[in-house]
Amino acid sequence: MQLAIRDGRLARDPTIGVRKPRPPRGRQRFLTHGEVEKLARELPAPYDLLVVLLAYTGLRFGEASALRVASVDLARGRLVVDRALTELGGRISEGTTKTHRSRTVPIPRLLRSRLADYIGGRDAGEWLFPAPEGRPLRNSNFRHRFFDPAVQRAGLAPLTPHDLRDTAASLAVAAGASVKAVQRMLGHASAAMTLDVYAGLFDEELDEVADRMGWAAEAAGTAGAVSTQQGLDRHQDADEDGSDGA
Repeated sequence: MQLAIRDGRLARDPTIGVRKPRPPRGRQRFLTHGEVEKLARELPAPYDLLVVLLAYTGLRFGEASALRVASVDLARGRLVVDRALTELGGRISEGTTKTHRSRTVPIPRLLRSRLADYIGGRDAGEWLFPAPEGRPLRNSNFRHRFFDPAVQRAGLAPLTPHDLRDTAASLAVAAGASVKAVQRMLGHASAAMTLDVYAGLFDEELDEVADRMGWAAEAAGTAGAVSTQQGLDRHQDADEDGSDGA
């Protein structure tokens, strides 16, 4: 539209003020710790390690396939995520992440020693998880040759690599992560987006917050004061009605 205006084909942009329809939220699948391990056991190395990494870091597949050996910072326990691979029309290209921002993602302890052994002696510029032929790993080939058959053998169908990203969010929240922490791990543009996508995961946390606030109020004597005030209010209403409050 802006190009049409610059070319003099339109006087104004007719799309201004038109709200885009909200896309329907797709099905979400969350694996347990045991199911992640079950799936990993059905995959050959190094793709068993890739699946565990996806399930515990929440990287998009394109981000994980773009990782280089140098992206692993074992000293800090971090993954440097600043690139992503995309596949379109049978061609694969490397570019920035979906949000065009780089981020660092913590590496869970269960992965650090395995990653250290895996990258030992390798060149820093190599793909971290290459295809068997050494080329960049394509999502379509990975699913057809490795992931989908492993899912079937593990009895976890239907399941996609993106479900491992949802799993990472679920496991992080269950471990006590805040909305902001999950947002940073997943690379969402805002915490509001994280809540929009994973609001249901925080329901139990909100219940716990309400309980803690109630316990704090009781400890401070606030709950008793509220109860007393409610009694005074009811007594006042009874006086105004000319009744005895029964």
